Amino acid sequence: MIRIPLLILFILSISVSAAHAADAPVKPYPLKTCIVTDNDLGSMGDEQRTVYEGQEIKFCCKPCEARFLRKPAKYLEKLTPAPAR
Repeated sequence: MIRIPLLILFILSISVSAAHAADAPVKPYPLKTCIVTDNDLGSMGDEQRTVYEGQEIKFCCKPCEARFLRKPAKYLEKLTPAPAR
């Protein structure tokens, strides 16, 4: 009996958090290549996309997304412009 109200509460909490995420501005992905391998986007099947800390990230394939999530700071450096000399 208690399972149904808990399930409803869980579903509502997910929908509220998803609505908040949709309101946050997302910075567009500036590169034409995969952030992990530098391959053309979609060259290994369907282009993959995710949003990481407000930044849209694109990958050439699903395995690259998993590699990115293991060490995101390493790959996010590619999105930071080099300082002027």
